[in-house]
Amino acid sequence: MNINIKLLLLKYQELLRFIIVGVLATAIHYGIYILLNLIMVSWLAYSIGYGISFLFNFYLSSVFTFKAKASIKKGIGFGISHGINYLLHIVLLSLFLKLGIKEEFAPIPVFAIAIPVNFVLVRFVFKSGKI
Repeated sequence: MNINIKLLLLKYQELLRFIIVGVLATAIHYGIYILLNLIMVSWLAYSIGYGISFLFNFYLSSVFTFKAKASIKKGIGFGISHGINYLLHIVLLSLFLKLGIKEEFAPIPVFAIAIPVNFVLVRFVFKSGKI
C-alpha cells in the first residue's frame, strides 16, 4: 500500500471506526424500524429501534471507536448527546413524513443530517477531559 494512503488512513482511523460503528448501529436501527413499523405507529417503531441501537452504539463507541473506558460519566454524556440527537431525528422524521416521503424512506435523509451532528457530540463526550 502506498505510504500516503497509509498515512491518510492513520490520520482518519477514528473517523473510519466511527463510520463502521455508525453503519452497524444505523442498520440495526433501520431494520428494527422497518419490522416494527408493520405492527405499530412510525414514531414508536423508530424510537424502539433507536433505543436498541443506542446500547450497541455506546458499547462499540467506547471500546472500538474512541478506545476509551466506558464509565457512568461517559454513559451519561453519551446519553445526553444521543438525547439531543434523538430529538433531531424525530423532528426531521416528522418533517420528511409531512413533506410526503414514504415511511420506509423517510429515515434515510434523517440519517444523512443527524449522523454528522452525532459524531461531533459523541467525540466531545469521549475525548473531552472534562467528562
